[in-house]
Amino acid sequence: MNFFKHLHTINHHRRLVRKHCFRVGLYWQGLTHDLSKYSPSEFWPGVRYFQGTRSPQARERELFGYSAAWLHHKGRNKHHFEYWSDSDACGGFICVEMPPVYFAEMICDRVAASKTYKGKDYTDSSPLEYFNGRKDKMRMHPKTAALLEEYLVMLSEQGEKVMFAHLKEYVKENKKRKC
Repeated sequence: MNFFKHLHTINHHRRLVRKHCFRVGLYWQGLTHDLSKYSPSEFWPGVRYFQGTRSPQARERELFGYSAAWLHHKGRNKHHFEYWSDSDACGGFICVEMPPVYFAEMICDRVAASKTYKGKDYTDSSPLEYFNGRKDKMRMHPKTAALLEEYLVMLSEQGEKVMFAHLKEYVKENKKRKC
């Protein structure tokens, strides 16, 4: 039973991300978003820990202290800010500013994830509320974090139409800057 529910959740999420990415001109990213979720390393734990109201990775993390599926996922998907972290020469932790196209895909992903997991309870404030509940624990480049908050506040206060229009302009202005 969880097999089909998890598959439906992934497919629904990817459709929403595709729609949002297309709105901002990220066609290839919309088509290829989260394909790693269909890999055995991510799909089967997703089935096993499926809950429907949040990521199965959260449940896996509660049980084992980490999520092997998440480690696989974040290492293959540049739209996650965690992909853009590394250790420096002294063994310290560094965060790299996200390139604009992956930053824009991250926004599309966050909006789609909120819609997927909140369902009918989704509002344009949902992604900002999620961010605010976790931002003190996030290790993200300061410029990326500030820009993310700016767009999520814009979504919350002015709605999708305005936010996605601004995000499309941001992508256009920075299209050449991939890394």
